[in-house]
Amino acid sequence: MRALAAREVVVTVSQLESWRRAGLLPQHRRRGLGRGRGSVVDAVDPVVVESAAALARHLRQGRDRRLAVLEWFAEAGTLPVQPGAVPVPEPPIGAARQALVWALERSVSQRLVEFARSAAGTGEEGQDALYALAGRLMGRYRGMANPALVRAAFEAGEDLPAEAEGPDVRSMVHLAAAIGLGAQEVGADALAEAFAALGMFGLTVDDWAQALGAAERGEGPPVDWELLQQRADMVGPVKRASDDELVRARTVLVGLSGFYCLYVMHGLLMPDTPALAALRQRIDEWGMFPVLDHFIAITPSPGQFAAGLAVCLEPLFDNLYEALLEQLVEDPHVFSIPGDETGAVGFGETWMRTVRELANAAQREGRGAGGGPNE
Repeated sequence: MRALAAREVVVTVSQLESWRRAGLLPQHRRRGLGRGRGSVVDAVDPVVVESAAALARHLRQGRDRRLAVLEWFAEAGTLPVQPGAVPVPEPPIGAARQALVWALERSVSQRLVEFARSAAGTGEEGQDALYALAGRLMGRYRGMANPALVRAAFEAGEDLPAEAEGPDVRSMVHLAAAIGLGAQEVGADALAEAFAALGMFGLTVDDWAQALGAAERGEGPPVDWELLQQRADMVGPVKRASDDELVRARTVLVGLSGFYCLYVMHGLLMPDTPALAALRQRIDEWGMFPVLDHFIAITPSPGQFAAGLAVCLEPLFDNLYEALLEQLVEDPHVFSIPGDETGAVGFGETWMRTVRELANAAQREGRGAGGGPNE
Protein backbone atom coordinates (compact mmCIF):
# COMPACT_ATOMS: atom_id res chain seq x y z
CA MET A 1 0.00 0.00 0.00
CA ARG A 2 2.78 2.44 0.89
CA ALA A 3 4.64 1.72 -2.36
CA LEU A 4 1.48 2.43 -4.38
CA ALA A 5 0.67 5.54 -2.38
CA ALA A 6 4.17 6.88 -3.06
CA ARG A 7 3.28 6.71 -6.76
CA GLU A 8 -0.07 8.45 -6.13
CA VAL A 9 -1.94 5.24 -6.95
CA VAL A 10 -4.95 4.95 -4.65
CA VAL A 11 -6.24 1.43 -3.92
CA THR A 12 -7.89 -0.14 -0.92
CA VAL A 13 -7.00 -3.29 0.94
CA SER A 14 -10.28 -4.87 -0.17
CA GLN A 15 -9.43 -4.13 -3.82
CA LEU A 16 -6.03 -5.78 -3.49
CA GLU A 17 -7.58 -8.84 -1.83
CA SER A 18 -10.25 -9.02 -4.54
CA TRP A 19 -7.59 -8.97 -7.25
CA ARG A 20 -5.63 -11.69 -5.47
CA ARG A 21 -8.72 -13.90 -5.12
CA ALA A 22 -9.37 -13.45 -8.86
CA GLY A 23 -5.84 -14.67 -9.61
CA LEU A 24 -4.78 -11.32 -11.07
CA LEU A 25 -2.32 -10.25 -8.42
CA PRO A 26 0.51 -12.42 -7.03
CA GLN A 27 1.35 -12.56 -3.35
CA HIS A 28 4.49 -11.00 -1.92
CA ARG A 29 7.07 -13.58 -0.98
CA ARG A 30 6.74 -14.28 2.73
CA ARG A 31 9.11 -15.76 5.31
CA GLY A 32 7.84 -17.94 8.11
CA LEU A 33 8.62 -16.85 11.68
CA GLY A 34 8.42 -20.30 13.18
CA ARG A 35 5.68 -22.54 14.52
CA GLY A 36 2.67 -20.54 15.56
CA ARG A 37 4.27 -17.20 14.85
CA GLY A 38 2.93 -16.57 11.32
CA SER A 39 4.95 -15.04 8.51
CA VAL A 40 6.28 -11.70 7.40
CA VAL A 41 7.10 -9.93 4.11
CA ASP A 42 10.82 -9.18 4.03
CA ALA A 43 10.72 -6.99 0.92
CA VAL A 44 8.05 -5.53 -1.33
CA ASP A 45 8.00 -7.39 -4.65
CA PRO A 46 8.16 -4.77 -7.46
CA VAL A 47 6.23 -7.10 -9.79
CA VAL A 48 3.31 -7.10 -7.35
CA VAL A 49 3.44 -3.31 -7.09
CA GLU A 50 3.58 -2.80 -10.88
CA SER A 51 0.78 -5.32 -11.41
CA ALA A 52 -1.45 -3.56 -8.88
CA ALA A 53 -0.63 -0.19 -10.47
CA ALA A 54 -1.59 -1.53 -13.91
CA LEU A 55 -4.92 -2.81 -12.63
CA ALA A 56 -5.60 0.48 -10.87
CA ARG A 57 -4.90 2.40 -14.12
CA HIS A 58 -7.41 0.42 -16.11
CA LEU A 59 -10.16 -0.38 -13.61
CA ARG A 60 -12.97 2.03 -12.90
CA GLN A 61 -16.07 1.77 -10.77
CA GLY A 62 -18.61 -0.43 -12.53
CA ARG A 63 -16.25 -1.45 -15.34
CA ASP A 64 -15.92 -5.11 -16.26
CA ARG A 65 -12.61 -6.43 -14.98
CA ARG A 66 -11.95 -8.27 -18.23
CA LEU A 67 -11.69 -4.96 -20.10
CA ALA A 68 -8.99 -3.88 -17.66
CA VAL A 69 -7.13 -7.16 -18.16
CA LEU A 70 -7.21 -6.67 -21.94
CA GLU A 71 -5.80 -3.16 -21.62
CA TRP A 72 -3.17 -4.43 -19.21
CA PHE A 73 -2.17 -7.23 -21.61
CA ALA A 74 -1.93 -4.70 -24.46
CA GLU A 75 0.12 -2.28 -22.34
CA ALA A 76 2.53 -5.03 -21.28
CA GLY A 77 3.39 -5.59 -24.94
CA THR A 78 4.61 -2.04 -25.53
CA LEU A 79 7.91 -0.42 -24.60
CA PRO A 80 8.01 2.12 -21.75
CA VAL A 81 7.47 5.68 -22.96
CA GLN A 82 10.07 7.19 -20.64
CA PRO A 83 13.72 5.99 -20.77
CA GLY A 84 14.53 4.00 -17.66
CA ALA A 85 10.88 3.42 -16.78
CA VAL A 86 9.97 0.06 -15.27
CA PRO A 87 8.35 -2.24 -17.86
CA VAL A 88 4.75 -3.23 -17.21
CA PRO A 89 4.62 -6.87 -16.02
CA GLU A 90 2.51 -9.41 -17.84
CA PRO A 91 -0.94 -10.21 -16.48
CA PRO A 92 -1.65 -13.89 -15.81
CA ILE A 93 -1.88 -15.38 -19.31
CA GLY A 94 -4.94 -17.43 -18.38
CA ALA A 95 -6.81 -14.28 -17.40
CA ALA A 96 -5.69 -12.58 -20.62
CA ARG A 97 -6.97 -15.52 -22.69
CA GLN A 98 -10.34 -15.49 -20.91
CA ALA A 99 -10.66 -11.75 -21.50
CA LEU A 100 -9.78 -12.15 -25.20
CA VAL A 101 -12.39 -14.87 -25.69
CA TRP A 102 -15.00 -12.83 -23.81
CA ALA A 103 -14.37 -9.77 -25.99
CA LEU A 104 -14.32 -11.72 -29.26
CA GLU A 105 -17.61 -13.45 -28.49
CA ARG A 106 -19.18 -10.00 -28.21
CA SER A 107 -17.53 -8.50 -31.30
CA VAL A 108 -19.53 -7.21 -34.25
CA SER A 109 -18.03 -9.74 -36.67
CA GLN A 110 -18.72 -12.69 -34.38
CA ARG A 111 -22.30 -11.54 -33.74
CA LEU A 112 -22.93 -11.18 -37.48
CA VAL A 113 -21.53 -14.62 -38.26
CA GLU A 114 -23.56 -16.26 -35.50
CA PHE A 115 -26.73 -14.47 -36.61
CA ALA A 116 -26.09 -15.52 -40.21
CA ARG A 117 -25.70 -19.13 -39.18
CA SER A 118 -28.93 -18.99 -37.18
CA ALA A 119 -30.70 -17.53 -40.23
CA ALA A 120 -29.68 -20.42 -42.52
CA GLY A 121 -32.68 -21.93 -44.23
CA THR A 122 -35.00 -19.00 -43.55
CA GLY A 123 -34.86 -17.61 -47.09
CA GLU A 124 -35.15 -13.94 -47.98
CA GLU A 125 -36.62 -13.07 -44.59
CA GLY A 126 -33.49 -14.25 -42.79
CA GLN A 127 -31.22 -12.53 -45.30
CA ASP A 128 -33.10 -9.24 -44.92
CA ALA A 129 -32.82 -9.51 -41.13
CA LEU A 130 -29.07 -10.11 -41.40
CA TYR A 131 -28.49 -7.04 -43.56
CA ALA A 132 -30.66 -4.92 -41.27
CA LEU A 133 -28.61 -6.05 -38.26
CA ALA A 134 -25.38 -5.30 -40.14
CA GLY A 135 -26.60 -1.78 -40.86
CA ARG A 136 -27.21 -1.16 -37.16
CA LEU A 137 -23.93 -2.69 -35.98
CA MET A 138 -21.55 -1.42 -38.64
CA GLY A 139 -22.90 2.09 -39.13
CA ARG A 140 -21.45 4.15 -41.96
CA TYR A 141 -17.73 3.54 -41.39
CA ARG A 142 -15.43 3.61 -44.38
CA GLY A 143 -11.82 2.50 -44.50
CA MET A 144 -8.86 4.89 -44.38
CA ALA A 145 -8.42 7.05 -47.47
CA ASN A 146 -5.39 6.25 -49.63
CA PRO A 147 -2.52 8.17 -47.93
CA ALA A 148 -0.67 8.85 -51.20
CA LEU A 149 -3.76 10.47 -52.75
CA VAL A 150 -4.47 12.39 -49.54
CA ARG A 151 -0.93 13.78 -49.57
CA ALA A 152 -1.18 14.75 -53.23
CA ALA A 153 -4.45 16.58 -52.57
CA PHE A 154 -2.92 18.46 -49.61
CA GLU A 155 0.13 19.48 -51.61
CA ALA A 156 -1.97 20.64 -54.56
CA GLY A 157 -4.50 22.45 -52.37
CA GLU A 158 -7.31 20.41 -53.91
CA ASP A 159 -10.23 18.42 -52.59
CA LEU A 160 -9.75 14.73 -51.95
CA PRO A 161 -10.66 12.77 -55.09
CA ALA A 162 -13.42 10.20 -54.82
CA GLU A 163 -11.05 7.34 -55.68
CA ALA A 164 -9.00 8.13 -52.57
CA GLU A 165 -11.81 7.12 -50.23
CA GLY A 166 -11.50 3.80 -48.45
CA PRO A 167 -13.96 1.01 -49.18
CA ASP A 168 -17.37 0.88 -47.56
CA VAL A 169 -16.85 -1.95 -45.08
CA ARG A 170 -20.55 -2.68 -44.98
CA SER A 171 -19.99 -4.64 -48.18
CA MET A 172 -18.16 -7.18 -46.05
CA VAL A 173 -21.48 -8.29 -44.56
CA HIS A 174 -21.78 -10.38 -47.73
CA LEU A 175 -19.01 -12.58 -46.32
CA ALA A 176 -20.98 -13.14 -43.12
CA ALA A 177 -24.00 -14.00 -45.24
CA ALA A 178 -21.98 -16.48 -47.29
CA ILE A 179 -20.70 -18.13 -44.12
CA GLY A 180 -24.13 -18.52 -42.59
CA LEU A 181 -26.52 -18.73 -45.53
CA GLY A 182 -24.23 -20.26 -48.15
CA ALA A 183 -22.29 -18.65 -50.98
CA GLN A 184 -24.97 -19.63 -53.51
CA GLU A 185 -27.54 -17.58 -51.59
CA VAL A 186 -25.38 -14.47 -51.77
CA GLY A 187 -24.17 -14.60 -55.36
CA ALA A 188 -20.87 -13.88 -57.07
CA ASP A 189 -21.51 -10.16 -57.59
CA ALA A 190 -22.16 -9.46 -53.89
CA LEU A 191 -19.18 -11.56 -52.86
CA ALA A 192 -16.99 -9.70 -55.35
CA GLU A 193 -17.95 -6.47 -53.55
CA ALA A 194 -17.07 -8.04 -50.21
CA PHE A 195 -13.65 -9.32 -51.27
CA ALA A 196 -12.83 -5.97 -52.93
CA ALA A 197 -13.80 -4.17 -49.70
CA LEU A 198 -11.45 -6.49 -47.83
CA GLY A 199 -8.72 -5.04 -50.04
CA MET A 200 -6.33 -7.97 -50.21
CA PHE A 201 -3.95 -8.08 -53.18
CA GLY A 202 -5.40 -4.81 -54.51
CA LEU A 203 -7.97 -6.58 -56.67
CA THR A 204 -11.01 -4.59 -57.81
CA VAL A 205 -14.68 -5.62 -57.78
CA ASP A 206 -14.39 -6.51 -61.48
CA ASP A 207 -11.28 -8.63 -60.81
CA TRP A 208 -13.08 -10.61 -58.12
CA ALA A 209 -16.28 -10.90 -60.19
CA GLN A 210 -14.34 -12.41 -63.08
CA ALA A 211 -12.49 -14.86 -60.81
CA LEU A 212 -15.61 -15.96 -58.93
CA GLY A 213 -17.64 -16.17 -62.14
CA ALA A 214 -14.99 -18.37 -63.75
CA ALA A 215 -14.99 -20.62 -60.68
CA GLU A 216 -18.79 -20.96 -60.85
CA ARG A 217 -18.62 -21.95 -64.52
CA GLY A 218 -15.81 -24.43 -63.90
CA GLU A 219 -13.42 -22.33 -65.97
CA GLY A 220 -11.07 -21.49 -63.13
CA PRO A 221 -9.78 -22.85 -59.81
CA PRO A 222 -12.66 -23.76 -57.47
CA VAL A 223 -13.28 -21.61 -54.40
CA ASP A 224 -12.78 -23.42 -51.10
CA TRP A 225 -15.74 -22.01 -49.15
CA GLU A 226 -14.91 -24.36 -46.27
CA LEU A 227 -11.75 -22.31 -45.74
CA LEU A 228 -13.91 -19.20 -45.40
CA GLN A 229 -15.94 -20.99 -42.73
CA GLN A 230 -12.76 -21.79 -40.80
CA ARG A 231 -11.40 -18.24 -41.04
CA ALA A 232 -14.66 -16.82 -39.72
CA ASP A 233 -14.03 -18.33 -36.30
CA MET A 234 -11.83 -15.98 -34.28
CA VAL A 235 -12.68 -17.44 -30.89
CA GLY A 236 -11.52 -21.01 -31.54
CA PRO A 237 -7.94 -20.13 -32.54
CA VAL A 238 -7.52 -17.98 -29.42
CA LYS A 239 -8.74 -20.84 -27.24
CA ARG A 240 -6.39 -23.31 -28.94
CA ALA A 241 -3.32 -21.06 -29.11
CA SER A 242 -0.48 -21.71 -26.72
CA ASP A 243 0.56 -19.04 -24.26
CA ASP A 244 3.63 -18.26 -26.37
CA GLU A 245 1.49 -17.96 -29.51
CA LEU A 246 -0.79 -15.41 -27.86
CA VAL A 247 2.20 -13.32 -26.77
CA ARG A 248 3.73 -13.60 -30.25
CA ALA A 249 0.45 -12.50 -31.87
CA ARG A 250 0.49 -9.45 -29.61
CA THR A 251 4.06 -8.69 -30.69
CA VAL A 252 3.01 -8.93 -34.34
CA LEU A 253 -0.05 -6.72 -33.77
CA VAL A 254 1.96 -4.03 -31.95
CA GLY A 255 4.67 -4.11 -34.61
CA LEU A 256 2.26 -3.97 -37.55
CA SER A 257 0.40 -1.12 -35.83
CA GLY A 258 3.60 0.89 -35.82
CA PHE A 259 4.26 0.24 -39.50
CA TYR A 260 0.61 1.04 -40.32
CA CYS A 261 0.89 4.39 -38.52
CA LEU A 262 4.00 5.29 -40.52
CA TYR A 263 2.11 4.48 -43.72
CA VAL A 264 -0.88 6.63 -42.67
CA MET A 265 1.33 9.56 -41.63
CA HIS A 266 2.57 9.78 -45.22
CA GLY A 267 -0.85 11.23 -46.01
CA LEU A 268 -0.38 13.83 -43.26
CA LEU A 269 2.69 15.33 -44.95
CA MET A 270 5.34 13.56 -42.90
CA PRO A 271 8.74 13.95 -44.65
CA ASP A 272 9.26 11.05 -47.03
CA THR A 273 12.66 9.52 -46.36
CA PRO A 274 14.03 6.62 -48.43
CA ALA A 275 13.57 4.30 -45.44
CA LEU A 276 9.91 5.23 -45.07
CA ALA A 277 9.31 4.86 -48.80
CA ALA A 278 10.91 1.39 -48.70
CA LEU A 279 8.62 0.29 -45.85
CA ARG A 280 5.53 1.48 -47.73
CA GLN A 281 6.76 -0.30 -50.83
CA ARG A 282 7.06 -3.57 -48.89
CA ILE A 283 3.48 -3.23 -47.65
CA ASP A 284 2.29 -2.41 -51.19
CA GLU A 285 4.14 -5.40 -52.63
CA TRP A 286 2.13 -7.58 -50.28
CA GLY A 287 -1.05 -5.65 -51.16
CA MET A 288 -1.77 -5.34 -47.46
CA PHE A 289 -2.48 -1.73 -46.54
CA PRO A 290 -6.28 -2.05 -46.96
CA VAL A 291 -6.19 -5.27 -44.94
CA LEU A 292 -4.20 -3.67 -42.13
CA ASP A 293 -6.68 -0.80 -42.18
CA HIS A 294 -9.51 -3.22 -41.37
CA PHE A 295 -8.12 -4.52 -38.10
CA ILE A 296 -5.62 -1.93 -36.86
CA ALA A 297 -6.75 1.15 -34.96
CA ILE A 298 -4.34 3.90 -33.93
CA THR A 299 -5.96 4.05 -30.49
CA PRO A 300 -7.72 0.68 -30.24
CA SER A 301 -10.50 -0.12 -27.83
CA PRO A 302 -10.10 -3.38 -25.86
CA GLY A 303 -12.44 -5.09 -28.33
CA GLN A 304 -10.45 -3.86 -31.33
CA PHE A 305 -7.25 -5.03 -29.68
CA ALA A 306 -8.74 -8.49 -29.13
CA ALA A 307 -9.90 -8.74 -32.76
CA GLY A 308 -6.53 -7.57 -34.07
CA LEU A 309 -4.66 -10.08 -31.93
CA ALA A 310 -6.88 -12.91 -33.19
CA VAL A 311 -6.10 -11.91 -36.78
CA CYS A 312 -2.37 -11.82 -36.03
CA LEU A 313 -2.40 -15.50 -35.04
CA GLU A 314 -2.46 -16.14 -38.81
CA PRO A 315 1.02 -16.94 -40.24
CA LEU A 316 0.43 -14.46 -43.10
CA PHE A 317 0.65 -11.49 -40.74
CA ASP A 318 3.59 -12.91 -38.83
CA ASN A 319 5.41 -13.22 -42.16
CA LEU A 320 4.51 -9.65 -43.14
CA TYR A 321 5.81 -8.39 -39.80
CA GLU A 322 9.10 -10.23 -40.29
CA ALA A 323 9.43 -8.83 -43.83
CA LEU A 324 8.96 -5.28 -42.53
CA LEU A 325 11.45 -5.86 -39.71
CA GLU A 326 13.93 -7.11 -42.30
CA GLN A 327 13.43 -3.93 -44.32
CA LEU A 328 13.85 -1.81 -41.19
CA VAL A 329 17.15 -3.52 -40.39
CA GLU A 330 18.26 -2.99 -43.98
CA ASP A 331 17.55 0.76 -43.75
CA PRO A 332 16.87 1.94 -40.19
CA HIS A 333 17.14 5.68 -40.95
CA VAL A 334 13.39 6.20 -40.93
CA PHE A 335 13.51 9.69 -39.43
CA SER A 336 16.67 10.98 -41.13
CA ILE A 337 16.30 13.26 -44.14
CA PRO A 338 19.22 12.76 -46.56
CA GLY A 339 21.69 15.63 -46.21
CA ASP A 340 20.25 16.83 -42.89
CA GLU A 341 22.70 16.15 -40.07
CA THR A 342 20.16 17.04 -37.35
CA GLY A 343 18.45 13.67 -37.64
CA ALA A 344 15.09 13.25 -35.95
CA VAL A 345 15.06 16.87 -34.75
CA GLY A 346 15.37 18.17 -38.30
CA PHE A 347 12.80 15.62 -39.44
CA GLY A 348 10.24 16.96 -36.96
CA GLU A 349 11.02 20.60 -37.76
CA THR A 350 10.65 19.96 -41.48
CA TRP A 351 7.30 18.27 -40.92
CA MET A 352 5.92 21.13 -38.84
CA ARG A 353 7.23 23.74 -41.29
CA THR A 354 5.57 21.95 -44.23
CA VAL A 355 2.23 21.83 -42.42
CA ARG A 356 2.44 25.53 -41.48
CA GLU A 357 3.36 26.60 -45.00
CA LEU A 358 0.47 24.70 -46.54
CA ALA A 359 -1.95 26.03 -43.93
CA ASN A 360 -0.79 29.60 -44.57
CA ALA A 361 -1.10 29.11 -48.33
CA ALA A 362 -4.64 27.79 -47.90
CA GLN A 363 -5.58 30.83 -45.80
CA ARG A 364 -4.19 33.22 -48.42
CA GLU A 365 -6.09 31.47 -51.20
CA GLY A 366 -9.25 31.54 -49.10
CA ARG A 367 -8.99 35.30 -48.63
CA GLY A 368 -8.35 35.79 -52.31
CA ALA A 369 -11.33 33.66 -53.33
CA GLY A 370 -13.63 35.44 -50.90
CA GLY A 371 -12.61 38.94 -52.00
CA GLY A 372 -11.03 41.69 -49.95
CA PRO A 373 -12.86 44.41 -48.05
CA ASN A 374 -12.03 47.05 -50.73
CA GLU A 375 -13.56 45.13 -53.61
